[in-house]
Amino acid sequence: MTAFDRDAFIAGLPKAELHLHLEGSLEPELMFALAQRNKIAIPFNTVEEVRAAYSFSNLQDFLDIYYQGAGVLQTEQDFYDLTMAYLTRVAADACRHVEVFFDPQTHTDRGIEMGVVIGGIARALADGQSQLGVTSKLILCFLRHLDEDAAFATLEAAEPYLEHIFGVGLDSSEVGHPPSKFARVFEAARAKGLHLFAHAGEEGPPAYVWEALDLLKIDRIDHGNRALEDEALVARIAKDGLTLTVCPLSNLSLCVVHDLTQHPLRAMLEKGLKATINSDDPAYFGGYLNANWHAIAKALDLSKQELVTLAHNSFAGSYLTPTEKQAHAEAIEAWAERF
Repeated sequence: MTAFDRDAFIAGLPKAELHLHLEGSLEPELMFALAQRNKIAIPFNTVEEVRAAYSFSNLQDFLDIYYQGAGVLQTEQDFYDLTMAYLTRVAADACRHVEVFFDPQTHTDRGIEMGVVIGGIARALADGQSQLGVTSKLILCFLRHLDEDAAFATLEAAEPYLEHIFGVGLDSSEVGHPPSKFARVFEAARAKGLHLFAHAGEEGPPAYVWEALDLLKIDRIDHGNRALEDEALVARIAKDGLTLTVCPLSNLSLCVVHDLTQHPLRAMLEKGLKATINSDDPAYFGGYLNANWHAIAKALDLSKQELVTLAHNSFAGSYLTPTEKQAHAEAIEAWAERF
């Protein structure tokens, strides 16, 4: 398959995105616009200065600018505009379904009410379905560098809005903050009928993935790269049929991998793991969904069948209904037949 054929195939291939932080889709242009609208001073004079600041070599450096940028988000309309901008962009990548994260503590700690955050996001997700044909589910993430009491307070504050929230996740600084730190709040979330997700095995060791599985009892693993260091863990993930939400350009930007040609995505597939391709924080890591697909497909010379498998995995790992999944599977196969 030539690079041109592969690029064209990826461009129209129906797919889902299962690992996207809405705050991480805040483009410099929108940051500037919101700062002006809300009369907020930011330490940058131009869009180019912001883009230059989006240069980092580890997770913590990224998080520092990530939280700083989120400060321009003040009103329900801001959160609507942020979410709608992402949905418009991902719809152009032939993405049909998204399951997106948001970090309420990043905003409530600044005095922004939970209802303002969720109200804007939920309204945009509804419009994204009606106007763009992109279905969605919303996942509330706990910031793991904060304590479990703060997570419990966040879960309580979200109680009036649970109709909009599908699940809870765990993100932010991984090393030094093992999943076991949040075992009780995940149990409480499960009791409320929420699905459970956690970032594990990005920078943290395989032991963190074991904890996420055994203590948090998660439904899906976000990242999971370092799980491949433990053969017993790989066998467990494969046996349980758990999906991994892999983020190639994020891994490259944060030096989780130093060269995409060495990325473990193909190894995951070969070991029977349900890997998927996602963009994580695309405004910061230089690429939305299809950019990640194009980059990893070129680096690993992925075949048409491997791309089809990854597309199927993205819907199979979602929480769409069986009927919805089947419709997307048929669309994937119809597209594949054209090539």
